[in-house]
Amino acid sequence: MKHYKRIKELRNIINEHNYKYYVLDDPSISDGEYDDLFKELESLENLDPKYFDPHSPTQRVGAEPLEGFNKITHQVPMLSLANAMNSEELISFHERSKKMLGVESITYVAEPKLDGLGVELVYKDGSLLHGSTRGDGFTGEDITHNLKTIRSIPLQLRSHEQPLPSLLEVRGEVFIEKSEFNKLNQKQELDGLPPFANPRNAAAGSLRQLDPTITAKRPLSIYFYESGLIEGLAFENHLSFLSSMQLWGLPINPLIKPVKNDQGIINYHKETEQIRNKLPYEIDGTVFKVNDYKLRDDLGTRSRSPRWAVAGKFKAQQATTIIKDIEIQVGRTGALTPVAKLEPVFVAGVTVSNATLHNQDEIDRKDIRINDTVLIERAGDVIPKVIKVVKEKRGNVSEPFHIPKKCPVCNHGTYRSENEAIWRCGNISCSRQVKARIQHFASKGAMDIDGLGEKVVDQLVEEKLIGSISDLFLLTKKKLEVLERFGEKSADNLIKAIKNSQKTSFPRFVYGLGIRNVGEHIARLFEKYFNGDIEKFSNASLEELEAIEGVGPIVAKEVTQFWSNLENMKLVKECLELGVSIEKNSETQINILNDQRFVFTGSLEKMSRKEAQEKVVQLGGRASSSISKKTNYLVAGPGSGSKVKKAKELNVTIINENEFLKMINSN
Repeated sequence: MKHYKRIKELRNIINEHNYKYYVLDDPSISDGEYDDLFKELESLENLDPKYFDPHSPTQRVGAEPLEGFNKITHQVPMLSLANAMNSEELISFHERSKKMLGVESITYVAEPKLDGLGVELVYKDGSLLHGSTRGDGFTGEDITHNLKTIRSIPLQLRSHEQPLPSLLEVRGEVFIEKSEFNKLNQKQELDGLPPFANPRNAAAGSLRQLDPTITAKRPLSIYFYESGLIEGLAFENHLSFLSSMQLWGLPINPLIKPVKNDQGIINYHKETEQIRNKLPYEIDGTVFKVNDYKLRDDLGTRSRSPRWAVAGKFKAQQATTIIKDIEIQVGRTGALTPVAKLEPVFVAGVTVSNATLHNQDEIDRKDIRINDTVLIERAGDVIPKVIKVVKEKRGNVSEPFHIPKKCPVCNHGTYRSENEAIWRCGNISCSRQVKARIQHFASKGAMDIDGLGEKVVDQLVEEKLIGSISDLFLLTKKKLEVLERFGEKSADNLIKAIKNSQKTSFPRFVYGLGIRNVGEHIARLFEKYFNGDIEKFSNASLEELEAIEGVGPIVAKEVTQFWSNLENMKLVKECLELGVSIEKNSETQINILNDQRFVFTGSLEKMSRKEAQEKVVQLGGRASSSISKKTNYLVAGPGSGSKVKKAKELNVTIINENEFLKMINSN
């Protein structure tokens, strides 16, 4: 009982700090202090699983990956908004509303129109029941498991300042801030994955992940702006509802404010358009809604949009310029990315001289050629892109552009894999690939070698002092001192940094190897599954890799292909022989389950399924989501399904939760 009192206190404290941080934008403790509180709560909840609460701040990620999305019908349709393309159309909206209502003045609630993904959350007696996408406006997809990973979404609403309705449907826009989007794309490239086209696509893709642990890694934010069905509480106007949302702990956009009549609408629209590029998130317009709910009812709705609201669209942030050249950039996985070199042009607040062309398919589809006049678009901090070619300005002499059959760096042949849009250089010794791989190996999330930046790596490769990641551990102070820009001190610092990096962890080393599609999160999954043993990892079969919770067939295939390359095996062996030491995580050193394989089905009472799987891995066993002939135990709880039948067919031992707990506690 003593634990419960502190657990309850910590949950309240953490929820209140979340409210101050996400709703009031006024944090009162440091990130470190917050983390300490969170860890204390996690520790106490683990000590006393009987106090489990699905709405605890620690329960944001815990659901198993889904096989697909269920459908949820919105009780009040999530309608689209009619668009006003200019000031005249905004004024017409106001005049039409006045005429229908027979009034001379109307107060509107004005807000920026975020370029994100619309969602609906449903709270019952203050507890989050489920959440869904907008879908077609009438039916959306159940993405509750992903929405729970967004820290600014309260799992339990605050009630001590404003009474709670018995049922609350609330709409919001999920988005990614520009700076976070740039970081996300940098990480995508480091992981050998294609960058996201824009923040909206990144947010939408994140919310449609079947595995919530992936969504949890994405920097998602949300602002709430509207209600659906409300039971047990009534509001006269939208401003009072917005105020209540804040008191309940639901963040709303700080730029929302009341405006009066057409002049208020026009002023707000123009002012917001002027600051759009300075905002930390993408917006593509403004929204104006009648504040008074009775007047809204009087105005009614059309089939697809309400008559009481309108979206004011901004002018497109585009410009025309000329493609002076098309250059090919070579990445660490050999990916050839075409980049348009532009006649510099000012657009969206900056001077643009480069634009990505993505791949050959994109070039062919838009028929992009050197010397073409093109329309480019830049949205905030997103990489500029070519929208279309202005073909009437094309000269008489022009030829279609093709990514070369030879790598522009090493002159080796290029290839394009089946079902992939990207062309690649086939030479793993290509100097550009070598440089990029070494930079990745030395990066912060990998070996974290301070002082080994892009320019230093370029110099070391060009001077033929290194040609692979293992060569780093053969560098000496004497070899470095003779190089330009290297003195005794800088050479000494780099050698020390390389030496310090040699004592590393399994996830850092594996991530640093640059296996395609294997990021930091996947590397940690491998650490748990293989107990931090690099040799077991290198000998894993495709079937075994695919069976690991959170690892899909694409990742499994990339891993097996990496280890099937003798050069890669040799490289890892050289690193280990030259002093790289992979320290085992203390949690993975206990091996009492001795590689036995467990699958869980149905519900557990003493712990969540995720906690049980993690316990298996910590004790040296293996947790999987699918039954196979290699499975040792199926732990079956209430609500078990087809896995029990399959386990019987394969003669897999079936045990209940108590038998499982006895097994792990008696060892």
